[in-house]
Amino acid sequence: MRIFRTLICLVLLVGALAACGASQLLANVGPTTAELRPSGKGEHIDISYTIGQQAKVTIYVQAAGGARYTLREGEQRLPSADPYVLRFDGTAPTNDPVLKRRALPSGAYTYVVQATGVDGALAEGKGQIMIGGSDSPPPTIENLVVAPATISPNADGVADVAEITYQLPVSATVDITFTGPDGKTSYPFVAGDEEGPILQKHVWNGKTVDNALLPDGIYTYTVRAQDRFGNLVEQPGQIAIKGGGQPEVKITYSSIAPEAVMKGETITVTLRVKNTGLVPIRTYGPPAGYEYSTDDVFSSIDSGKYVVKPGGFWRVGMDWDANSGGAAKRYPFRWAITPRPPAQWQVPNQEDLLMPGEEASVTGRIRILQPETKMSFYVGLIQDGVGFFQDRTGRTIVKVGF
Repeated sequence: MRIFRTLICLVLLVGALAACGASQLLANVGPTTAELRPSGKGEHIDISYTIGQQAKVTIYVQAAGGARYTLREGEQRLPSADPYVLRFDGTAPTNDPVLKRRALPSGAYTYVVQATGVDGALAEGKGQIMIGGSDSPPPTIENLVVAPATISPNADGVADVAEITYQLPVSATVDITFTGPDGKTSYPFVAGDEEGPILQKHVWNGKTVDNALLPDGIYTYTVRAQDRFGNLVEQPGQIAIKGGGQPEVKITYSSIAPEAVMKGETITVTLRVKNTGLVPIRTYGPPAGYEYSTDDVFSSIDSGKYVVKPGGFWRVGMDWDANSGGAAKRYPFRWAITPRPPAQWQVPNQEDLLMPGEEASVTGRIRILQPETKMSFYVGLIQDGVGFFQDRTGRTIVKVGF
């Protein structure tokens, strides 16, 4: 019986000691190794500790010269039998607006783990670690230029995109994000690109990575570059979206007449075209009323004055089924979409804008020289360099006599 009582006392004593250890504010502080030699391959030291009471934990390393680098600041921790672990890769955050995180210089450091209990009690554990290897200067983002400062992504070919250019002196991993006018919503643009020490260029079209057009407003861009040692630099700036939108144009009426002519006579096409979108569309000639022959192509008339232009200009056009020109000659007969005469265009005799909600009546004439007895004509909308819209509509059969 005496032995049994003794065993019970021992069990109770061990339990009491265990309970006492479990309630210790901070214990078991230590690193997995005393030396860290970063080479850019993910090397790190795990600094572990256990918490026996609810506490706020601060962790920092201090260089021999007194410089202090905070790794954790007043973070809440709950009691746990399992250790907490800080993965230390030899870098620390900074208060520098450009150098956001830096690789610490090689040398001896004191690591310090501090725990403050809810009752104000303070416990601390510390030790020595060594960071070795050759020191590497942090990367820089040189000559960062974003132009233009305001874009209008509306497919009119004028300031639709912005070019982001900069120079990296060393290889780095680059991220570029845009933050919306609300200051909260982030739109990734470049994510984890490995870029070398050369001039870099990216083109932003005011859209998300899912190709959704962003609304008008002031956006903040942030360019971040991180080298293999963990040095992280960033530079922010602002860019505006103004007048962005998707162009929308619709043929609301078309007529091709007469439906029977003799070879050498002309037919007339009459169309009404409306800007049903929220952004202006650019257009250019030839103007309404211009007369083609079936031997003509828009790009060859007037000494090539009306060849396809870059920039997404819109025109209305007419074609026929048996046209053998193929893609290069699709819609060989084209006219400007505007209700104004050329002298009143935005750029007189060169180009004009069809404003949102505005409708234009366009007429054109074609002299029939083809040796065909029956021609199937149709009309469509053309955006230069983009595609054909409302394609092959208003089809009309025209009989040709000889």
